[in-house]
Amino acid sequence: MALFRVPKLFCFRSSTCRSCTFHKRLHFSTLSLSQWEKGMSLARSLNAFITELDDASINQSIDRAQGSVSASPISNKSPETCKAAAESTNPSKNLSGLRFAVKDNYCTKNVRTTCGSKMLENFYPAYTATVVQRLLDAGGRFVGKTNMDEFAMGSGSVDSIFGPVKNPWDSRCIAGGSSGGSAVAVATRAVDFALGSDTGGSVRNPASYCGVVGFKPSYGTVSRHGLISLLNSTDVPAIFSRTVSDTRTVFNVISGWDAKDSTTFKEPFPAPKKQLKQHSPDMPKLRIGIPREFLLPELFDHNLMPYKDTAKRLELLGADVRPISLPHSEYANACYAVLCACDVASNMARYDGIEFGHRSQAVAATNGSDALYAATRHEGFNEVVRGRILAGNYFLLKRNYSAYFEQAAKVRRLIADDFQRVFESGQADVILAPVTLGEAPELDAFCGLDNRTQQELQDWFTVGASLAGLPAISLPIGLSVKRQLPVGMQLIAPFREDLFLLDVAERLETSLRTQFGVDDGRPILENYWNDRSQTYGCV
Repeated sequence: MALFRVPKLFCFRSSTCRSCTFHKRLHFSTLSLSQWEKGMSLARSLNAFITELDDASINQSIDRAQGSVSASPISNKSPETCKAAAESTNPSKNLSGLRFAVKDNYCTKNVRTTCGSKMLENFYPAYTATVVQRLLDAGGRFVGKTNMDEFAMGSGSVDSIFGPVKNPWDSRCIAGGSSGGSAVAVATRAVDFALGSDTGGSVRNPASYCGVVGFKPSYGTVSRHGLISLLNSTDVPAIFSRTVSDTRTVFNVISGWDAKDSTTFKEPFPAPKKQLKQHSPDMPKLRIGIPREFLLPELFDHNLMPYKDTAKRLELLGADVRPISLPHSEYANACYAVLCACDVASNMARYDGIEFGHRSQAVAATNGSDALYAATRHEGFNEVVRGRILAGNYFLLKRNYSAYFEQAAKVRRLIADDFQRVFESGQADVILAPVTLGEAPELDAFCGLDNRTQQELQDWFTVGASLAGLPAISLPIGLSVKRQLPVGMQLIAPFREDLFLLDVAERLETSLRTQFGVDDGRPILENYWNDRSQTYGCV
């Protein structure tokens, strides 16, 4: 008996498919209002959203597909401009009528942006993040802001002041984090796609737990302008969707140079070193690397066997699966913890209760500014944020700087060099790795751990690619037999070979669809909820 299976719930379709709902962009209004409302109702019950736009947005979404376009409440463009963008002659940038949500750490003009924190509970930005604006200009319909760990400092989406996000497959479990709300919004069919931010695995982790696709592009490929920073040098806007081809469509819209972000590339993507055959599902001579360091005893059986089975599936497609070594990967978590704390100490300094954000009312003005700062930050930040600020300031002290920050920077270079050596020496074209050690843990058990332990357990396989700035994508490859929860695997490619990575992921996804007979492309989870609701009460 196989250890995992794929239910007929995901749309595992190739880029040539036009039968699934997502690809019927010009006929998007065929989806009934009741279907949208049911998806939103499910997402609300799982605490996926922090802010929703007005109820008319559903009708406006359908009107857009019929040619009647209303400007978004946050768009700087006129309705005519939005319509022109939606009717662009470039079909890869046509998101007309498609509904999307964004993680609540993207600035959105005149729409509340909280970062899941009391510090920004009533913050309304004066501008819109570049990636959100590009989605609007391409015709997308922005419907809300999703729940997250406070300032993205977590791996379970449990540390928000608005409460934890629950897993759509089992409401007793976590959704993963820190972008859990966006993953749940996609999994429940409340939206067609969503944006998260991936700093150390914050999109790939919830994508794995919620059974959706989560794609982290190469650092510098997508603009960070308007994304509230956590760790500046690893923050990347990332995408949730239900299929790889849908991810590619969204990526084509949001990627590219931005004058407002000096870290973005002006140059087009370089030609990949390896080309896949066109119009063929196979991947002959593609070298897939399996890091020896990732075969941990802690990799529970329900993830180890799918890992091996996925490698066998790639071999059946003609790939050459071989072991590789990433010797410094064991230090990635510690390295990330130091670098992240240092950036947090710097980035959080702007929240002082003076210019914007929460201001304490417990301290009289006559007590002085220092007392106001202290009271404001104590009230506005949770223990996790305050702890990282404290640790970061300690690491950055003159007497500690070389022992902590400089050492972490050197280790980061070693980790990046490991990946570069594997790719440039020809040992591997793509790396296959798990996303997490196991299936989604139960909420109560997870919350019983401290934040540092949570991060160590959840980010082991994902943080290395983030430190190296590499593109990585998490794919749902089945359900565990023990608890029938999603299992995901990730593929990692060389720097700026994002399109090649999507090609490989799409071949693997199509093969899995064929293997498990997912041929009707059911993209929504209502049928599954009907079977599960009596046991778990998710609906």
